[in-house]
Amino acid sequence: MSVRPLIDKRPRSVAGQVFVLQVAVVVLLVLVAIVALVLQTRHDTKREALNRSVAVAESFSHGPGMLATLKTPDPTRVLQPLTEEARKKAGVDFIVVMDTNGIRYTHPQPDRIGKRFVGTIEPSLRGEVLLESVDGPLGQEVQAVVPVTDDDGKVVALVSAGMTVQNVTGVVNRQLPVILGAGAAGLALATGGTALAARRLKRQTHGLGPEEMTRMYEHHAAVLHAVREGVLIVGGDGTLLLANDEARRLLGLGPDAEGRPVAELPGLDPATAELLASGRTATDAVQVAGDRLLVVNQRPTDTPGGPMGTVATIRDSTELQALTGKAEVARERLQLLYDAGVRIGTTLDIRRTAQELTDVAVPGFADFATVDLADPVLVGDEPGGIGAAGMRRTAVSGIRDDPPLYPRERLISFLPSTPQAHGLGSGRGQLVPHLADAPGWHAQDPEVTKEIVEYGIHSLITVPLQARGVVLGLVNFWRSEQPGPFDEDDLSLAEELVARAAVSVDNARRYTREHALAVTLQRSLLPRALPEHSAVEVAHRYLPAQSGVGGDWFDVIPLPGSRVALVVGDVVGHGVHAAATMGRLRTAVHNFSTLDLPPDELLSHLDDLVGRIDQDEPGADGGSTTTGATCLYAIYDPVSRRCAMARAGHPLPAVVHPDGVVDFPELPAGPPLGLGGMPFESAELELAEGSTLVFYTDGLIEDRTRDIDVGIELLRQALAHADGEPEESCRAVLDALLPARPKDDVALLIARTRALGRDRVAEWDVPSDPRAVAGMRAAVVAVLEDWELSALAFGTELILSELITNAIRYGSGPIRVRLLHDRSLTCEVTDGSSTSPHLRYAATTDEGGRGLFLVAQLAERWGTRYIPGGKIIWAELALPGDGEGEGEGEGADVDEDSLLAFFDADAL
Repeated sequence: MSVRPLIDKRPRSVAGQVFVLQVAVVVLLVLVAIVALVLQTRHDTKREALNRSVAVAESFSHGPGMLATLKTPDPTRVLQPLTEEARKKAGVDFIVVMDTNGIRYTHPQPDRIGKRFVGTIEPSLRGEVLLESVDGPLGQEVQAVVPVTDDDGKVVALVSAGMTVQNVTGVVNRQLPVILGAGAAGLALATGGTALAARRLKRQTHGLGPEEMTRMYEHHAAVLHAVREGVLIVGGDGTLLLANDEARRLLGLGPDAEGRPVAELPGLDPATAELLASGRTATDAVQVAGDRLLVVNQRPTDTPGGPMGTVATIRDSTELQALTGKAEVARERLQLLYDAGVRIGTTLDIRRTAQELTDVAVPGFADFATVDLADPVLVGDEPGGIGAAGMRRTAVSGIRDDPPLYPRERLISFLPSTPQAHGLGSGRGQLVPHLADAPGWHAQDPEVTKEIVEYGIHSLITVPLQARGVVLGLVNFWRSEQPGPFDEDDLSLAEELVARAAVSVDNARRYTREHALAVTLQRSLLPRALPEHSAVEVAHRYLPAQSGVGGDWFDVIPLPGSRVALVVGDVVGHGVHAAATMGRLRTAVHNFSTLDLPPDELLSHLDDLVGRIDQDEPGADGGSTTTGATCLYAIYDPVSRRCAMARAGHPLPAVVHPDGVVDFPELPAGPPLGLGGMPFESAELELAEGSTLVFYTDGLIEDRTRDIDVGIELLRQALAHADGEPEESCRAVLDALLPARPKDDVALLIARTRALGRDRVAEWDVPSDPRAVAGMRAAVVAVLEDWELSALAFGTELILSELITNAIRYGSGPIRVRLLHDRSLTCEVTDGSSTSPHLRYAATTDEGGRGLFLVAQLAERWGTRYIPGGKIIWAELALPGDGEGEGEGEGADVDEDSLLAFFDADAL
């Protein structure tokens, strides 16, 4: 009786009812969760107990010594303590071992041993694992029964392990307070959150009294009519319910507009009326109202609890639209200039830079664009006094591929009346808004200009392309698809665009000039044609890098004794300095090779030279530059078929054997040239006739996209599949290894070796006795007759007489003589002395000193080279029939006896 009156006096609010309902739902959910958790926990705990029982029984049944213990007379004595210990460690209540009749061997209660097991054992006697719940000696138990089998698979005993239900339930009971506590905490948290939400809802809906609500409505009305944006509320039936002052002004609504259907309002644009009456959602919809552009946003009001209808906001965007259009034009122009800065001048190629300019202008600025450059500019020269004549069309871009404009590479001469000629003369851009009304432009080529106008091209801007005050060419912008002609703003934009591009074009022109000079210098320093040599068959390639001239070089240098020197080098860096340094090093190698130095000594001299170059040439900061270079130098002797090599920081050469096997011989790795302080070492290889030596620079095998080992392997494969001809090998190697645009220059030298047959070599040991000279002359004459070189017998006798006599008189033994029949006849005299004779003019009263003078007159070349243990003095005679040997035929007409008498008197 006391509760009802209280309820009647304080009726519960909607927020309070919602609060009570939410609390009831939360309590129900918590209780259900607790019950479900308890049941799940009990189920999981019982399942865990059964799983543990199975695991313990299985482990104990397969324990070591189990079968042996069961066969003892008293298994209980051994198994009882083991089962108790295992039971305590495994956390189960019992482990029972029994025979196949169910008689226990073990039990936690010793008085149960020997009695029958309580449970089912038949499935386990068939080899199965049994899980069951029974009423056992310890109470209600859950247990697992596992068979024990012998080696033949026969069940010889059973093991049971398990737990009492009381212990299983105890685990759940111990967990229950935690579960209940968590549920209570969740209930409290949910109740508190619900109370806070209900309190906030009450505060939002019923916190204000009538006066406060009225005042708030008045404030809202004042704001609604004061904003500079029209607001309309339309009912679900299309009736205008509310219009603020700004909406009335923008739409021209009368004072009686509210309460009338929107479609019937006078003066309202039909499209606007249709949008407001439709009730559909609209975002920034542009509508026309007289001379105004209105932006309408409309949303429905039928949200939960709201009335049917729509609310629309209207703002005047007439001025904003005009400003937006101007801003868009400015943005497009800025974007065009930005694109020009990014896309023009990506390379230092003049033609590509010009093409990039036309590509940027089309279609954002013009429908077609062309670039005409002076011919000198295309080759890197200064344009000089450029006029309207001699302009070559270099680049063309357009929205279509068939415009009737002059094609690319066309040489154009503009008439003085054309806007192009006016632009070149004044240095300023020319605007032709309407090409159809431009007689000066039509005079250029009436047929072509007529086709251009008929094609639809109607407007033109032509701007001189000039940098540093020098006009390089013209840029023409044509408009066809866009209906409006070019205007003064477009002319200003075109001039700025061309001015930015002119810098890139001029940079490309200057680079082209410098690159051409560097290439010319480098080409002049490289060998124009390698000499033919009987020792090797040579093919070579040189490919300059795309980015600039480098310092790679190669050479084939004939040496006395039918030998040949092969050299490949690489100067660090690019440009004119690298090319000039390469020329100096190549000249130095030629000079050092005339001294007939071994490869390691030649590299040592070259290393000193590079060090001096670095000291003599100051760098940009005033200090010395670091040139640096690598080099590989080899000398091949076709008589012995041995090749001596040394390298200074250079990649290993490749050797292709006659059977096609390719290897890279390990040569001592010397430091690069210019470091100084480190010795160089030579290595000798014996090569079979027909072997191929492959020398190259690192630009061939190195690339950013692959490892150097991959490059070496590609080189090996290319050489292995080539047909052995040096020219074919060069093509195969370059095709396999070089990309389309190599980053570094490449020098490649391939030489296939030949051997000088033993039938073209004659050798003798000479005693240290002047009387042996006459015998040697006779032996040499006989050999020359066999070689059909009798015409050279007289000169050869004189040369060998002088050289042998000098070796006997001034040298030391052993003394050897060798004749080589190759492209020339080579006479060599070897002795053990390191002193060398010198050519001089003998006075009238001198008894000697004329022998070497005669040798120099009779021989094409002569000289000395040092070898380990002595020296070799050599002289070469041209073979009969050679142009240079004709003089010797004439010299043979002298009185040989008188000359020999003079020669012997001088020599002996």
